[in-house]
Amino acid sequence: MNVDLGVALNENHFDSLNQTVLEIQNLVSSSAAAVLIIQNGVVVNEWYSGRHDHSEQSRKVDAKSQFNIGSIRKTYLGFAISLALQEGRLKGLDDFVSNYLDDVDDSVITGTTIRHLLSHTHGLYEPLKRMFPAGTNWKYNNAGVNLLISIVQKVFDRPLASVINDEVLRRYGLTETGWRKEQSENLVWVNETYSGEHGGEANLFASTRDLAYWGYLHLTKGSYQGDQLLPKTIFQRAVEITTPSSLDDTLPRNGFFWWVQDRPRSMSELGQQLPKGSFQSLGIFGNALLVIPEYNVVAVRMLNQIERNPEGYNYLKDIQNFRNKVLECILSNEILK
Repeated sequence: MNVDLGVALNENHFDSLNQTVLEIQNLVSSSAAAVLIIQNGVVVNEWYSGRHDHSEQSRKVDAKSQFNIGSIRKTYLGFAISLALQEGRLKGLDDFVSNYLDDVDDSVITGTTIRHLLSHTHGLYEPLKRMFPAGTNWKYNNAGVNLLISIVQKVFDRPLASVINDEVLRRYGLTETGWRKEQSENLVWVNETYSGEHGGEANLFASTRDLAYWGYLHLTKGSYQGDQLLPKTIFQRAVEITTPSSLDDTLPRNGFFWWVQDRPRSMSELGQQLPKGSFQSLGIFGNALLVIPEYNVVAVRMLNQIERNPEGYNYLKDIQNFRNKVLECILSNEILK
């Protein structure tokens, strides 16, 4: 991305964070890793480790390396839904899914709204069957994601990838982000097979910088070098809590797929320490995108994790440790105080 963010690298200050990620990289057999921190509009830490795969001839990881960001792709889908609301293509969050999808069994999705799909409270699983009444519980899966991808296709009359390419990537200069089905020099590949680049599969790749700037756009509500290229409400809406207010207090709160911190909740991955208003998205290969508005911070971690749960590894503790290290480092960063 051609963005004019200042750079005040303080690598020694963030060494403990980078070392923590390096240890996880080795533990989960990830050949590649990266960390980038933006604080107060300045890149304060940018760190790369390893190679695109485990062979000695493989390319070294650098700023151009693009990682598969896994489920973080859902935040781009969330943007498309927010844009559709902004443009009147969708009537509202509480509009019924059945109003847009004619080829889905209405008896299964009855009572299910756009809000339910975005907040994982739809109660559906694939092939489309019902686990619980919409809005009464929370379950993380891709059933709602796939329905929303179909809704985007319907209301925009083009695939999700086309919407994101035209409305976000080109507009904001995110040239190192996109759906990829073929391996290429810049991609940190994970030996998976994809059939297309239309946005319906988990094959969205991004460079570390591009993913950090994606988070930064949500922090600045779409402001780009002083210009408001899209209405700020599109970004603001996406990171506000969408979860039905009646949901059990222990369950997570989501925006447009983002995990949003209002207060600590026992079933939320956000933990106890993040301030109110923080939001986060995670990917299956070990990627993390964390935004902390109270401290004006965006933090990104990239991995190409192959081994899911090796001995001695706990996913939730790993994510919490990364978050805690980010907080520890930024709160003591004298350069930007």
